[in-house]
Amino acid sequence: MSKISIVTRMGIALSLIVALTVGTLLASYWLSERADQDALAINLAGSLRMQTYRYAWHHLQQPDSAETARFADELLDTWRHPVFNRFNFGEGELAERFRVTRQDWEQLQVRLIGGSLTNTDLEQELAPHIAQLQLMVNGIQAEAESRIRAIRLIQILSLFSTITLAGFIAYWLRSRVREPLQQLTQTARRIGQGDFTARVKHLTEDELGVLGTTLNKMNDAISYMYGNLEKRVDEQTQAIQRSNAKLQFLYDMARSIIERSPGYHDFADIVEGLKRASQVTDIELCLITPAGDKPYLQVQPQEQEDDPCAGVDCAACVSAGGGVSVMNEKRVYRFPLERDHHYYGVLVARCERSEQIDDWQQQLMQSVSDQLAIALSLKQEEEQVRRLALVQERTVIARELHDSLAQALSYLKIQVTRLDKAIAKGDDAIIEDVSQELREGLSSAYRQLRELLTTFRLKVDGAGLINALQTTMKQFEDQSDLQFRLDYQLANSPLAPHEEIHLLQIIREACQNAIHHSKGSEVVVRLQESIDHGISLSIEDDGIGIPEQAEKLNHYGLAIMQERSKHLAGDIVIRRRDEGGTGVYFNFRPDYLKERDPEIV
Repeated sequence: MSKISIVTRMGIALSLIVALTVGTLLASYWLSERADQDALAINLAGSLRMQTYRYAWHHLQQPDSAETARFADELLDTWRHPVFNRFNFGEGELAERFRVTRQDWEQLQVRLIGGSLTNTDLEQELAPHIAQLQLMVNGIQAEAESRIRAIRLIQILSLFSTITLAGFIAYWLRSRVREPLQQLTQTARRIGQGDFTARVKHLTEDELGVLGTTLNKMNDAISYMYGNLEKRVDEQTQAIQRSNAKLQFLYDMARSIIERSPGYHDFADIVEGLKRASQVTDIELCLITPAGDKPYLQVQPQEQEDDPCAGVDCAACVSAGGGVSVMNEKRVYRFPLERDHHYYGVLVARCERSEQIDDWQQQLMQSVSDQLAIALSLKQEEEQVRRLALVQERTVIARELHDSLAQALSYLKIQVTRLDKAIAKGDDAIIEDVSQELREGLSSAYRQLRELLTTFRLKVDGAGLINALQTTMKQFEDQSDLQFRLDYQLANSPLAPHEEIHLLQIIREACQNAIHHSKGSEVVVRLQESIDHGISLSIEDDGIGIPEQAEKLNHYGLAIMQERSKHLAGDIVIRRRDEGGTGVYFNFRPDYLKERDPEIV
């Protein structure tokens, strides 16, 4: 089919309809115009018969009368009427008949004027002429009727032509416009509903065909892009799911490591979780000591019957470092557990030689190995901290024993030496004096022993320093007649554990001295932040006050408080109060203030 625009085709169809209509109108107008005077011609032609009879009768009766002349002029005017011009100058049978009839009348009129016709002759002459007039009238009538039939035929032909043309145009519009538009609409609707397999069929070579071809190409492009987009969405979804599984696994592993020190079952659970997250079934974990060459803990794949390490030198495997190698027709990936140049073991993953472990799987295994290395490192550091804490605790116990009970025993040993010499001399006074010193020394040593046992059992639990102080105050009230009042204003001061222990011991020692020596009724303990943003401690009683040379009376208690104040790098002052009683005042700068303002000493 030729490539003709659909607009051009529709223009041609409209032009044909318009041309047919205009042609029909013009033809009908032309025929109607020609038949416009047919009725007049028939009427005048018919009147010629009557006028001929009338003129002939009057001419025979009154030949010279004016009325006869008038009838003659009227008859002549009728023959000369313009409606008969087309017969006078026209061609055809009817025009020839008109001219013959007119000539016959003219001859008859000449004979009638000449007087050569009698009544009988006139009647015989008029009969053929009247017959010719009748034939002429019939001819004119037949011509008029033929024109009417022609107009009717033209209208019928125009009607059928219009109907035929309209049917053809309707068929053409249906086959070339409506159906393609319906296909385009249905295809567009299916595309809008997400069906990218829809295509426009039976393409034409007009504008609708171009639109259908373009729509098919666009649909192909969208289908291709949509397919790729779905594929990419699926890939991204799988990647997100893998990442989510990885993050969830790493989070669970980190939380389990933080909550408790991992054991064999924990490592086995970690390896099983790693298998699920990485989608690798053959994973093994080997842990070794820093000086060892064989694993002390080995987590192997449970579903494998054969030992994958059978026939393999463990020392060579664990010391091979990271990387990829081929062993026993399998590709082996090693991820060492190493941190701060300390080697804790190796994580091994295996797959078939023809396969490879993806980058994201290797990254996950590397992250797990790093987390395990950190966990083992923290576990080792925690054990080292415990060892140091144990050593420090033993050092504190030794210092406490040396500062209190050891000195008391040394003093008793000196007194025993004096007793031996006095017995050897038989000096009863010295013996009595030494015996008194021994009794007092033993009592003091026993009291110091009980204080040391209480001190060693003393701790600051999760409730904090204030709870330990409240418990201590209640114990002292139960053991004595004194009233203890605590003013604690350090709720916003984060003290370190050793600072809380030393403060608690200083307060206990000062309160013990108040119980044994003050002879008062009340002890007030205040803990607050001082003006220079340090910690201020005061223990005040309303007793008799500390005497002169107090070191001799309570050497060990005062020495203990002095020793603990030095550990906190603070200043302690023990003095008699002006209003009575004894005051112990201690100030120090805690670690959190030193870290916040390191330049302030």
